[in-house]
Amino acid sequence: MRLRKDALRIFRAALKAADPAEAIHRHVRRLGNVLQAGARKYSLKGVRRIFVLGAGKASAAMARALEDILGGRITGGLVATKYGHGLPLDSIEVCECGHPVPDQAGVEGAQRLARLAAEAQEDDLVLVVISGGASALTPFPAPPISLEQKQETTRMLLECGANIHEINTVRKHISAIKGGQLARLAAPAAVITLVLSDVIGDPLDVIGSGPTVPDSSTFPDASRILDRYGLTARVPRPVSERIGQGVLGRVPDTPKPGDPVFRRAHTVIVGSNRLAVDAAAREAKRLGYKPLVLSTLIEGEAREVARVHAAILREARRSGRPAKPPACIISGGETTVTIRGDGKGGRNQEFALAAASDLAGVEGVLMLCGGTDGTDGPTDAAGAIADGGTIARAQAMGMAAMDYLQRNDSYHFFDPLGDLVRTGPTRTNVMDICLMLAR
Repeated sequence: MRLRKDALRIFRAALKAADPAEAIHRHVRRLGNVLQAGARKYSLKGVRRIFVLGAGKASAAMARALEDILGGRITGGLVATKYGHGLPLDSIEVCECGHPVPDQAGVEGAQRLARLAAEAQEDDLVLVVISGGASALTPFPAPPISLEQKQETTRMLLECGANIHEINTVRKHISAIKGGQLARLAAPAAVITLVLSDVIGDPLDVIGSGPTVPDSSTFPDASRILDRYGLTARVPRPVSERIGQGVLGRVPDTPKPGDPVFRRAHTVIVGSNRLAVDAAAREAKRLGYKPLVLSTLIEGEAREVARVHAAILREARRSGRPAKPPACIISGGETTVTIRGDGKGGRNQEFALAAASDLAGVEGVLMLCGGTDGTDGPTDAAGAIADGGTIARAQAMGMAAMDYLQRNDSYHFFDPLGDLVRTGPTRTNVMDICLMLAR
């Protein structure tokens, strides 16, 4: 129980460090008629209108922070966020939409974002807030692709285990605003993009599918991804035809580095997984553990990565390597799940379930795997906790862990055990945190 209580405290410290409002206030300040964003300063004297646009699970909280900073100087705007993640704002509209599979509300929100961006003139300032989930929340299919066809393509990519880089490469090339195309609409207005990163390595053109930054991916890249997962002949015909036409140069590609539309565009990363992991390490040390950060770049199939983490935790308990107990070993990143069954769960719950078998019978160890957005997959849980007694307690209730793992049914495994981690929507998203405690 002590390990469990400490793990939850450490996880909450990581969530606090990823708070989107605090992230905005750390990087954006107003001193009279001067607005500072990151290292750059902007005079507001000649600015006629200020628009705030955005998308993502944290976009409403980020927009509220900008209202605190700029107050009545904001002319208007719109942010698209996930259902249940909205907040009341003064001058900025909030559009709640479907995630991870786009819906019609998302289409309408994306179209309104595009219209507002196109309305901006040279003497206007456009502030864009982007956080995890932005890509799915702003579906604007390039004609003649329909929403249903884009939904089907997104589902196929998710189910085959494609990573976020691959998914967003395809999304950008079947979209009308992603991959720098929102900046194209807003030019020649000044554009400041504030990013809460949910992607490993913080690549700007991947986070939220990079609506305001140069796109390094191409139509041939999107085509290769569909081929890699055997989807070229399976995705809806308009999708494969558009990508095929783009490969042949018959459809203009997304704007690349050096394009004039980015001349007045500036981007600031205001938060990332690394900040959350560092905060977790500080809290672990405060609680008396020796913290060790493995990496903030963890990716791969959840159940396979989980077994490696379980082996590291067992080694720490047994020999004191790579950290001598009491230790808290921390990793961050984002794994993927290849769906094989019809169960319910998310990557963090599957991670914990896969690790549970390898931790069975080991005393004094615990693993907490959680998503910083508070919603792991299509569930109401952020993640789950596994320890050396998880498998024995499940067996006593007539549950075989391997059966649940094969069905991708981690939610219904951990729920009756009381081992789901529920935080509610955190209105932030900086990927996932894995905490491994050894006493």
